[in-house]
Amino acid sequence: MAVTLNNGLKMPIVGLGVWRMEGKAIRDLIINSIKIGYRHLDCAADYRNETEVGEALAEAFQTGLVKREELFITTKLWNSDHGHVIEACKDSLKKLQLDYLDLYLVHFPVATKHTGVGTTDSALDEDGVLDIDTTISLETTWHAMENLVSLGLVRSIGISNYDIFLTRDCLAYSKIKPAVNQIETHPYFQRDSLVKFCQKHGICVTAHTPLGGAAANTEWFGSVSCLDDPVLKDLAKKYNRTVAQIVLRWGIQRNTVVIPKTSKLERLKENFQVFDFELIKEDMDLIKTVDKKLRTNQPAKFWGIDLYA
Repeated sequence: MAVTLNNGLKMPIVGLGVWRMEGKAIRDLIINSIKIGYRHLDCAADYRNETEVGEALAEAFQTGLVKREELFITTKLWNSDHGHVIEACKDSLKKLQLDYLDLYLVHFPVATKHTGVGTTDSALDEDGVLDIDTTISLETTWHAMENLVSLGLVRSIGISNYDIFLTRDCLAYSKIKPAVNQIETHPYFQRDSLVKFCQKHGICVTAHTPLGGAAANTEWFGSVSCLDDPVLKDLAKKYNRTVAQIVLRWGIQRNTVVIPKTSKLERLKENFQVFDFELIKEDMDLIKTVDKKLRTNQPAKFWGIDLYA
């Protein structure tokens, strides 16, 4: 299953996120995911594993496991590279061993102090607060992103972690409309207004952290996982599925792309087995009632400032 983006290109509706994956685990994860049927990989310069992803992709292509044109590969511009968009994109392409990207996203709507292309540092000032560069506007960044399309380095461009106001502004100044807005959304953080706004204006919503981050975000941010919710557990029993499968199916039926991350082979298979059942309307409505407006991924922990304030 795929969604058609506003430029006519297709994006698989289930992808694999590679955040917090490293070393040999990346190689096994990517090779196994392709064998299972995944054709969409979500990467980022900030994950600091593009080189390892690139090595796994090269192996997959060289062994004939998959062709480049069969994959949809996303990566992201880091905050410290807003003034160096072309160089940052080329750096990611080199690490990923690719000639082009299917999708390149502005990772966060903030430019920070430049620390060297591809270093993806988050420089803090003397007060321990993110060193934000107020001389680079998001409009300037976006027009540089548009140049990547003209240069043939990128097929689609988009935004990530943008709210309604910033998305509206991007629509106003863009020559090439953003194809995607990648945001945190899951049953505990449904964000219906933002999802509907994007979809109304032809912007596909990709749900990062579609399972609420589970153990990883509990460990890093002390957040609560929706996978332990009793309502969702009851639905899992009703449909004879895992809670994660219920949550991913809910995301798909909202017409959002979901990019769950896991390092376990069994979960990798489970997360892809979401196309052979459907949640009835009453159960979709029931899931609406569990929304806690709970953001589970909060970079303020590292940046000393809440950019969502």
